[in-house]
Amino acid sequence: MVIQDLFENWGIKGLTLNVGFLKMNWEPQPEEQQAAWELYVELITRVTTQELLDSHGDEQTALSSVHSLFPITRELLKSNGRKAMTFSKIAIVVLNQKIRPFTAKWHGKSVDNAFNDKEECKALRNDLKDIQKILQGYAGLLATVANVEDLDAVTKGPLMQI
Repeated sequence: MVIQDLFENWGIKGLTLNVGFLKMNWEPQPEEQQAAWELYVELITRVTTQELLDSHGDEQTALSSVHSLFPITRELLKSNGRKAMTFSKIAIVVLNQKIRPFTAKWHGKSVDNAFNDKEECKALRNDLKDIQKILQGYAGLLATVANVEDLDAVTKGPLMQI
């Protein structure tokens, strides 16, 4: 797979990357597949990709869940990084260029008690919807790298309650 195609196929845009890296052919190694699987599971089981209804949850917990991707990713990088270099490069870029701006903005606001203001809570939820779209694409990319079915698709499309 070509890395640029992988990003484009999953709608991940607006990254600043070395052109040579983007054009690189990549055949994920078992360690990269395992790291991608582990991060994928974290993403699809959190508010990072799952809808947060206006009447559910709270803003601080949602922010904490998104922020938890930092220590989770760091641990994966430390345990697999040298054997999963291309995965590591992708994970670091997404973490620093997509997730960090969201968490930095809202951490600062949360310190200033923004979540006591209904309008700020609404603004966080709107920003959360934007980052969720990016992270849903990232989760799909990780499923591709892990060579697994996108399990999040089980709850999409025609649904039947059982």
